[in-house]
Amino acid sequence: MTPLRFAMFGTGFWSRFQLSGWNEVGGLECVAFYNRTVSKAQALAAEYGVPRVYGSPEELLDNEELDFVDICTAVETHAALTKMAAERGLDVVCQKPMATSLQEAETMLRICQEAGVKLIINENFRFETTFRQVKKMLDSGRIGKPFRARLQFVTSFPVFDNQPFLKELDQFMLTDVGSHVFDVARYLFGDARSLYATTARIHPDIKGEDVATAMLKMGDGVTVLCELSYASKTEIERFPQTFAFIEGDKGSLELTTDYWIRETTADGTLAKRYPPPRYTWADPAYDIVHSAIVPAQANIAAALRGETLAETRAEDNIKTVRLVFGAYDSAAENEVLRFE
Repeated sequence: MTPLRFAMFGTGFWSRFQLSGWNEVGGLECVAFYNRTVSKAQALAAEYGVPRVYGSPEELLDNEELDFVDICTAVETHAALTKMAAERGLDVVCQKPMATSLQEAETMLRICQEAGVKLIINENFRFETTFRQVKKMLDSGRIGKPFRARLQFVTSFPVFDNQPFLKELDQFMLTDVGSHVFDVARYLFGDARSLYATTARIHPDIKGEDVATAMLKMGDGVTVLCELSYASKTEIERFPQTFAFIEGDKGSLELTTDYWIRETTADGTLAKRYPPPRYTWADPAYDIVHSAIVPAQANIAAALRGETLAETRAEDNIKTVRLVFGAYDSAAENEVLRFE
């Protein structure tokens, strides 16, 4: 198999983990980095054996033979970099959140569709070992038809220590974590018919919200409560797990601490632990999140080769984007939003 050649745009905090994920998948070759601060790109290139580094995205695109680009830069740069790549006929893999607004995301998708290239969002939470198992258990029908669910990402993990730029975001919790959790809700229960959300800022030294709560009414009637927080002190630190409690008309599923899933029906409770695989390059503090990069990028690589449709293709992920920015509108106006 001829390796897919790609360039990575951005060499910040997440880039090394995405690059390690591509290396784990295999059949891909990173041939160049772009980063605004060239010295950062040079350091990462030396570590990973990437042959060329550029301080200009245009120069990189004009000088490299590529199959796709992997955009791992700040969200405000996504649209421009996507347009540059699409105009050159290159498929685009883009970090979440896709864009700074729903309108911008729709424009990115339209540009790629008109250029005949793929746009895929690098969204990994739905690929976590635990959520793949929860989906299998839901599909088995053992707990019957779900009617209510709770998804919780609540933690006091000091995320601003290793990613200080997050303090400067005007919109934080919903774009950063809500993008993940809303996508999980859609993966498990389908698309939303309505949404109501609230937000709060607890840390005094940040610009955006660090707490958000959203209630989604899904198309098949399931009510999903999404609780998001970087300001919650819990008995057992939960980072980076997302917990779940799902009620069905024949039983329930609970995803809880240390990757345990409990399935309760009339026959009793079955409990089993579903830990993620471990990789030497992953940060133990981000264990399940980093391990999910590999199956997420394996799905993307297969889609880039035309072997399958990417689960997180932009045509689908834009529905998650709609929920994220709809949640901000709902919180600002204290109103329920309804989707056709």
